[in-house]
Amino acid sequence: MVKGKANPSAAAARDFSARLRRWFKRNSRDLPWRRTRDPYHVLVSELMLQQTQVARVLDYYARFLERFPTLEVLADAPPGRVMESWEGLGYYARARNLHALSKQVTGPEGTGTLPAHHEELRKLPGIGAYTAGAVSSFAFERRAALVDTNVARVLARVFAPTLNPKRPRDLTQLWVIAESVLPRTGAATWVHNQAVMELGALVCTARVKRCEVCPVRTICGTYAADQKRSKQLVKKPVRKRKAPTR
Repeated sequence: MVKGKANPSAAAARDFSARLRRWFKRNSRDLPWRRTRDPYHVLVSELMLQQTQVARVLDYYARFLERFPTLEVLADAPPGRVMESWEGLGYYARARNLHALSKQVTGPEGTGTLPAHHEELRKLPGIGAYTAGAVSSFAFERRAALVDTNVARVLARVFAPTLNPKRPRDLTQLWVIAESVLPRTGAATWVHNQAVMELGALVCTARVKRCEVCPVRTICGTYAADQKRSKQLVKKPVRKRKAPTR
């Protein structure tokens, strides 16, 4: 467990990642954006998944890519048609930024393709730290950290239970932890990052901690603290009531 501003040890980081990746290979959902390394397709999925449930994104993702299969096709499309294809997903700034990005990348001063490095991706319209890390990792298999709500919650509970992901300075520290627990290779990082997100979505959720099926519970700081509290409650003596005097 992380105390203060310390990072997990190398051994703890390896153990955490190895356990997660084994679990993911047995328990992951089959999602279409996990079957591709196309940077544009990965980007579309990541933008759609912001503030939107997976079940809703599935239909929109397929239809959007059918209409706009490449950055070039998207860049040539009228803004109204792009917004029409996004209608119902909400947070329409995502669609506007994606359209602007496609024009910038495919324009006279663009390279025609999305960059692989997360720092270069962040220079594009609508691409924040998380999305840049996700595209770099999931499309290019680069060793890039990413922290969304699910990842922040998992890392805090496992390594730093005193950190609050909603507090900016604590979130900054969670990004440092996310970087420190990455595997050595980009291919392993792809699985690792998907696994942390999947664990937060299916097991270590905001509402319920399903510790009984969690692959990292034995190294989790929050689980250890919960177990300790439970034992203390069991051992706590019950005071006997005095018999009433007559």
